[in-house]
Amino acid sequence: MLEGLRIASQHRIGRIVLGLVMGFIALSFAVWGIGDVFRGFTSTRLAKVGAGEISVDAYRSAYQNELRRLQQRARRAITNEEARRFGLDQQVLQRMITDLSLDQKTKALGLAISEDETLRLTRDENVFKGPAGKFDSDRFKQLIRDAGYTERSFLLEQKGGYLRKELTDSIVAGMEPPPLVLEALHRFRNEVREIDYFLLPAAAAGEVAKPGEEELKKYFDDREQSFRAREYRKLALLAVTPASLAKPQEVSEAEVRKLYDEVKAKRYGTAEKRHLRQLLFASKDEADKALERLKGGLSFDALAGERKLSQKDIDLGLLEERDLGDRQIAAKVFASREPGFVGPVQTAFGFAILQVEKIIPSVFTRSFEEAADELRREIAQQRAAPSVRTLHDSIEDQRTGGKTLAEAAKSAGLDVATIEAADSTGLDPAGKEIAGLFGSEDLLKAIFASDVGVDNDTVPTRDGGYVWFEIAKVEPARQRSFAEVKEAVETALRGEKQQKALTERAEALTAELRAGKAIEDVAKGAGAETRHLSDVKRAPHPELSTAAIVAIFDAPSKGAGSAAVDGGRLVFQVKSATTPAYDPASIEAKAAADQLRPAFTNDILEQYVGALEKVFNVSINEHALQAATGGADQNQ
Repeated sequence: MLEGLRIASQHRIGRIVLGLVMGFIALSFAVWGIGDVFRGFTSTRLAKVGAGEISVDAYRSAYQNELRRLQQRARRAITNEEARRFGLDQQVLQRMITDLSLDQKTKALGLAISEDETLRLTRDENVFKGPAGKFDSDRFKQLIRDAGYTERSFLLEQKGGYLRKELTDSIVAGMEPPPLVLEALHRFRNEVREIDYFLLPAAAAGEVAKPGEEELKKYFDDREQSFRAREYRKLALLAVTPASLAKPQEVSEAEVRKLYDEVKAKRYGTAEKRHLRQLLFASKDEADKALERLKGGLSFDALAGERKLSQKDIDLGLLEERDLGDRQIAAKVFASREPGFVGPVQTAFGFAILQVEKIIPSVFTRSFEEAADELRREIAQQRAAPSVRTLHDSIEDQRTGGKTLAEAAKSAGLDVATIEAADSTGLDPAGKEIAGLFGSEDLLKAIFASDVGVDNDTVPTRDGGYVWFEIAKVEPARQRSFAEVKEAVETALRGEKQQKALTERAEALTAELRAGKAIEDVAKGAGAETRHLSDVKRAPHPELSTAAIVAIFDAPSKGAGSAAVDGGRLVFQVKSATTPAYDPASIEAKAAADQLRPAFTNDILEQYVGALEKVFNVSINEHALQAATGGADQNQ
């Protein structure tokens, strides 16, 4: 056949026929979808969003970054199969589609942002600020490195994010929760119930007979899991954090005083404010003459009237010292202890005379003496922060060289702490909290995801430090025998029986109340004393448990009920239920609107993005999606 093709191709007519045949074959491939043969068997496009597209490589990179972050939080390897069960693949794709849809819309609207503005906004992000509230370059580099970004790629991502935010902010600007929702929330929060109640003590259930051996064994067999011994682990722990390296004793009082003066208004109260008004003059001579007239008795309003200026033109409002921008002007304005005139002061717009119309003194909840120790530690930790990374690298080098954690710590001049036994909640076998573990969820997850002999990764701390650990011994959770827990089984069984009997007794008394019997008589018959509460809301109450409050509001007005409380059971009767009138202008209503606004704005944005995706006719290559996450053979 090949010889025939070769001979045919040597003649003009043969070449024409051969060309037609090959063209027909190529057309057949295109019709039947075998075009991938000529494109390396793959498609580089995973999703199309209007004129834009998401490539397989871009998606795979975003997916792997998100998977890595998930693994870091979980402190264990997570397979692609697990990630898909969590919905990670769809979450990443949806986020990319959303961003691309918004990007195309911002481009269509002509929105733009400069490199300098992107950098300025990034430096203002709280996550990149150090303890003193200023941009921390080392923290910035560490965080973006941990997130898998270079500085350039991160700022490019930030630029797109700021443009998308500019668009979405304009969509939800002025968005307010519906008045009906706010009123319903007001009724729920502010309904007040007046109740009479009495406490039915545990003793009212009567004496619970001592259970027999067979009954105890049956109770234990039915609830074996409740009596299991927890898993405990013996650990070697090394913490290198700003707190562990800090040396507060080396911080001078002057440094502490300086920091206190810088942060006291923000952290410990409110700074002094002054209500200012301002008049601007072209020359100092003109301003001096105006000041003489003011001191001579001319009112500020009259002088402003002569210059044809309104209150809006001259009123600067209530300002703090930092609000004035220029330190020299601020120092002059805030130097006087009494209201009056300040000036002339040279500004960028001319010579100004300012009137301090009103002074609101500063109010501080903590004095320097009260805050000094805390601030001293903060300064010490800030100083120690650069050493954290150096020590981290030193210890990691030692461990890479084959040294144990204890040897690596010793070479760095540090000591490893030994914890004999800790459970997954950070408690020891006696139920006491273990310092350095209790409340450290990420560290505890990592510890209980590891095993003896495993070379573990460091666990970063929230203050920019690191923790290393080694598992020395694992005492597995086990099922304890009946003989070991017999006493605990008897206590649990008797308590359960007593609670059941008490509930039955309370329900019988509640039935009497519902039948119309006075609560005073019911309480007297139970040997209890009636009490009254007139301010019960759906909120914590010093005399009521959460269960009791829920039961009180589940009962109708004039109804009765009971609820378990410490020491017995509460039996109550609802005397009245009232709700104050709703005032949409009240502080409470405005606070409720502030709380609900994010939920409503999110709903609006979801609808907006959904509409954009319909306009841009989003299409997804499901085969490429599976291949990008390892769910299918990309070459099949």
